[in-house]
Amino acid sequence: MMQTPPPTPDGFEDAFDPLFRRAFLVARRILGDPTSAEDVAAEAMARAFAHWSRIGDRPWREGWVVRVATNLAIDVARRGSRVSDRPTEPDTVTVDDHTDEVVVLRLTLVAALRRLPRRQREAVSLRYLAGLSEAQVAEAMQVSAGSVKTHLHRGVQRLRARLGEDVDRRLEVVGR
Repeated sequence: MMQTPPPTPDGFEDAFDPLFRRAFLVARRILGDPTSAEDVAAEAMARAFAHWSRIGDRPWREGWVVRVATNLAIDVARRGSRVSDRPTEPDTVTVDDHTDEVVVLRLTLVAALRRLPRRQREAVSLRYLAGLSEAQVAEAMQVSAGSVKTHLHRGVQRLRARLGEDVDRRLEVVGR
């Protein structure tokens, strides 16, 4: 005997497409691979469905979904990349000549992002990779705008220390 699926929570179907699109875009910026990004976005939406009663009517639900997608994408990149963890080497990825520069930038940035404290990583990812405003980041992280500015400043400073002064260019290239 077939069981009927549980009913869809109120508002989930209407919110699905725009939330999935945002989750996909941030995952694509981090991973560079549309297939993996789609898998990450689908998982983020599955988690949103499971928590819809808690996030569905909240103004920060988009930020919540993007944050989940960001963390999932970083986990996928971490498992798939071969970035050295030895502290004596810089955080760069060695690749052969026919690999696209953007892929190298993504992998290098993901390696540096995963070394940031969680709140700094979330703030930098939401602001620069997901393209949210500082106010939207504050709403998504459920902190004040001042805290977001602090996390962004400290996160970017740590990225600069690890990746060099061209971190702004890396964020810009990957964030497109």
